[in-house]
Amino acid sequence: MLFVTLPYLLQHAVASGLPDPPAHETPSIITTFRVLTMQLASNILVGLVALIHLYILVLEMFLWRTERTRATFGITAEFARESAPLAANQGLYNGFLAAGLIYGLVTGNTEFQIFFLSCVIIAGIFGAITSTRKILYVQVIPGAAALALVLLAR
Repeated sequence: MLFVTLPYLLQHAVASGLPDPPAHETPSIITTFRVLTMQLASNILVGLVALIHLYILVLEMFLWRTERTRATFGITAEFARESAPLAANQGLYNGFLAAGLIYGLVTGNTEFQIFFLSCVIIAGIFGAITSTRKILYVQVIPGAAALALVLLAR
């Protein structure tokens, strides 16, 4: 439940902290610059998270049995051979996360970005609990930073 409400709480905490300008006032050039800078920063981080997940797709679907990938994941050649179908399935899911983030970027749809970043964070937390803590640094922290910027840029 916490993960579902976190984006909502962040969005409303940010939105409630800034009063709306009167309808007759136009935003200043500085305000406009700040908004555009925040949007650019959020787009860069969302793009980075998407690229991370495309890279994971390639590792898990196509390079799973290579020596370098085995070293990255700390697995033996035998385990890599036996788990290749499972790894490919995981890679495909990472590809879907990347596709959703890329769609959100291309269309400017922040709802898509928020949804897929939330999925990245939840999947990363689950992976950190059930697999390795490194996932916190590879998926959760970049995903949470991107989510925070997307919400701040709204």
